[in-house]
Amino acid sequence: MKPLRLAIAAATAATLTIFGATTRVDAQSFDNVEADQESFVLVASPGGGLLGRPEFMIIEQKSDAQQCWSESGNQPTQIEPLLLNFDFSGICGRSTDSNGYSIRAGDGDAGSRFNLAIDEEDGEYLLIATPSSFPTNPYRNSPPLTLGRTFGKASNGFTKIFLNPGWRLTRRAFEGRTLGHLYLTNDATLAALVEQGGGPVVTEPPVTPPVTPPTTVTFRDVTNDVYATQIARAVEIGFIAGFQDNTFRPRNALTREQLVSMVIEALDAQENISIALPSAVTSSPFTDVASNRWSAAKIQFASQSGIVSGYPEGDFRPAQEVTRAEMMAVVRRAAEYRKRVLGQGTALTPTQGAFNFSDTQGHWAADVISSLSAYCGIATPVNEAGSAFVPNSDALRNYAATAVVRLVDCPN
Repeated sequence: MKPLRLAIAAATAATLTIFGATTRVDAQSFDNVEADQESFVLVASPGGGLLGRPEFMIIEQKSDAQQCWSESGNQPTQIEPLLLNFDFSGICGRSTDSNGYSIRAGDGDAGSRFNLAIDEEDGEYLLIATPSSFPTNPYRNSPPLTLGRTFGKASNGFTKIFLNPGWRLTRRAFEGRTLGHLYLTNDATLAALVEQGGGPVVTEPPVTPPVTPPTTVTFRDVTNDVYATQIARAVEIGFIAGFQDNTFRPRNALTREQLVSMVIEALDAQENISIALPSAVTSSPFTDVASNRWSAAKIQFASQSGIVSGYPEGDFRPAQEVTRAEMMAVVRRAAEYRKRVLGQGTALTPTQGAFNFSDTQGHWAADVISSLSAYCGIATPVNEAGSAFVPNSDALRNYAATAVVRLVDCPN
């Protein structure tokens, strides 16, 4: 990637809100389908970061090509995560954060009200759901719900979690289509679960199911956005979310680490592709990307997979804003990575004629932009109007979501 221009770094808090540190928008149109419980193992795994807190991980055995984990011992049961030793794409799945799992009760998706975490108590790990603190959550003052326990701690730190009675895994579904997202599901209503856990009695207004379920997730600031439909699709896929104030902030500029996060999450959400992120990054992937940075594992994977590159000085500049041209370079590499993983080579077969942009001639990314305009229409004029691509302008959240959606939905 060519050197980026200097830009004001996005605030860390805003970065975390956009990519996974907060819960997603409630989507009552999501349904769920049953999952084969024997194909999964729930694990309390060693944590990364300065505090080293244990983390929650779900491993899935997708095929019998290779074993994804092994078990030994009883109370506690030790897990050996074998998938970390080979390329497990299409063989195993691994969910390590709220992009991959959330809680669901009998009355619907509860992922915006309770967050899953691992707690330590009396020599064992507990899988708990803690209430989010935003003011509109009626359960914000409730005690955590306990979903499972480990009955001790394994010597290697990877300890099997046994779900409490009433809890099971299901998969998220949307309009009859099964998605990759997993639910920790209980058939009791959320209010009943909170009351059983010693929390207050909460009476929520009755929810009347619509005659026709909504097909989009709406934000109050994207109604008139040219990319409103694609933004809804991006949230449905699960690689980007809105903010707690029900905004999407479509015209916010994107940083390099945010783009990496979007692309990795989008690839991982696709069928037959599993991204092998390490449970903990032991060394800094670049001089300016600490091993405990929220994006370190994704940046490390993207670099090792040829999706992104750093600078000659050895840095990555994760908080630097990215241009539309630079985003196209990353998206093309991601498309090539996907085809390579699926055993289809790396050539991007055009699906339509290339667009003749008026302002890309002589630009370093001219060929990239032209090829992606012919590949499922990923590259298009700015705001879908006129003939200018404006390659050196900021990549905004609305077009970034759109470009990645077009990549995900491209059949080739």
